[in-house]
Amino acid sequence: MRRPTAFRRITASALALSLTFALTAPSIAQAEAPVDVAAANTRPQQWGLARHAMVAAANPLAVEAGVEVLRKGGSAVDAAVAIQAVLGLVEPQSSGLGGGGFMIYYDARTRKVTAYDGREMAPSGASNHLLVDDGGKPLPFVDAVLGGISTGVPGAVAMLDMAHRDHGKLAWGSLFGKAHELAADGFIVSPRLAGMIKSRAPQASSPDAVRYFTKPDGTRYVAGDRLRNPAYAQTLERIAKFGASGLLTGPVAQDIITRLHEGPRPSTMTLADLAAYKPRSGPALCNPYRTYVVCTPESPSGGLGLQVALGLLAHTDINTRSASDEKAWFQFAQASRLAYADRDRYVGDPAFVKVPEQGLLDPDYLASRAALIGERAGPVSFGMPRGAPVNGPDATAEPGGTSHFVIIDTQGNVVSMTTTVESIFGSGRMVDGFFLNNQLTDFSFSPRDQDGAPAANAPAPGKRPRSSMAPAIVLTPQGKLVAAAGSPGGTSIQAYNLKVLVAMLDWKMTPQDAVALPNLVAKGDAFNADKFPEPIMAGLAARGMPLSTGRGEESGLQAVVVTPKGYLGGADPRREGVARGF
Repeated sequence: MRRPTAFRRITASALALSLTFALTAPSIAQAEAPVDVAAANTRPQQWGLARHAMVAAANPLAVEAGVEVLRKGGSAVDAAVAIQAVLGLVEPQSSGLGGGGFMIYYDARTRKVTAYDGREMAPSGASNHLLVDDGGKPLPFVDAVLGGISTGVPGAVAMLDMAHRDHGKLAWGSLFGKAHELAADGFIVSPRLAGMIKSRAPQASSPDAVRYFTKPDGTRYVAGDRLRNPAYAQTLERIAKFGASGLLTGPVAQDIITRLHEGPRPSTMTLADLAAYKPRSGPALCNPYRTYVVCTPESPSGGLGLQVALGLLAHTDINTRSASDEKAWFQFAQASRLAYADRDRYVGDPAFVKVPEQGLLDPDYLASRAALIGERAGPVSFGMPRGAPVNGPDATAEPGGTSHFVIIDTQGNVVSMTTTVESIFGSGRMVDGFFLNNQLTDFSFSPRDQDGAPAANAPAPGKRPRSSMAPAIVLTPQGKLVAAAGSPGGTSIQAYNLKVLVAMLDWKMTPQDAVALPNLVAKGDAFNADKFPEPIMAGLAARGMPLSTGRGEESGLQAVVVTPKGYLGGADPRREGVARGF
């Protein structure tokens, strides 16, 4: 379907920096709001308060684009299209036109929450031996990532196209102006992008990345340089004109296929695979948590794992504790371990495998699993919920990456979206100004166990790999908006999102304080964490849970809550995001 395009030169605006912010966050004292205000240890340059509309995203340029759309009367989905287009340009290490994502949408009028699945898909020529060598052994992760086999059919643009047809207000073609301007005229390289350009990630040294990030004088781009990407601008013109078909058919699609068939471990992807891609939509997975209702996407997203973790914590007294209580963090970590064990065993693409969702969320099952939290850390294994299939063990290697944003428009509609190209710069392969994802390395590298039982997340033609992405929206039982949140971070996303929801809903923290808390990612026998205060570290060690703090756990949380004075948003201090509105 041909769509009108409307590229207009847009001068840079002030990103609503004239908003009046108090020195401390405003008090939140109503039944719908989960937060009482902590004092001002938030970062004023990151958190924001707005009366009418709010955007929280990982890059200020993307936030500016979203706010601009909302000021013009655009919907939350309209703003999401503009934000994704900018993020794919200024934050290409995390997401882009060549990637996928999950979105949940809250309709303020109907109070319904819809989940959109734009997860990448394996080509029709893929097999369950996609990630093993000729001898049947799992490929080295780097070899798989850099090969053409790592790329799935991209779904983010198709998902946004579908959501826009459902909930858009402004013309699709009018939503790419800011991204087009930044691509054609250039944008200033941020410190985070500069760090990724010089990183030791193999994708940063790929021929395509080196070519893109090298200046005419032979040096790499650094923070403060202006980077132009006219090829990206041209690709946006096709997408603005033709919708997702501008990416998945025609010359851009041919360029994708050509690039994936080059070099080591070529892909089997065809033009027919690209043209056949269809996003999914349907009711979100919504479950009670104490006095709230938390909504996430369905499998193969990380929504079910997050819901299981919340269901386990509902059987604890973590809500009577605080972030300074080591037992609260112990309960948090134990619930995380149990939920991860179940997720890894049972969650895959429900179009291909039986996911025992009802069994995992059954109150009796959750109560029995929560009883295992105990007082000391011990071995953790998966449970046997009702309807559980016989699956083999999981061998999925899921590195950190990705981006998240939250949008609330002037009508109170909400988008919470997590978007990704998987690893840093995806596969390192680039076409027409954007990087291609390496999302198929989110499949299990071992498709079966020694007895032949298949892993739930084994590769298969047309299958979508399991994801940890779990954008969340929180409501009252009556369906009124309370909060929205989400994070990037690979397999750690489940723990990051759990942390921010517990912090806001149970510990009554502001969004900025909640996202800034130290991260603790407990999975199996590994307890990776940021540096915690010494009493908490010592207390957890005494419970058999010594924290490994060799490197910080790098989340990229965005969160917004409803307050009597408007929308209060926070952005993770580990990244460059801000929360702004009007």
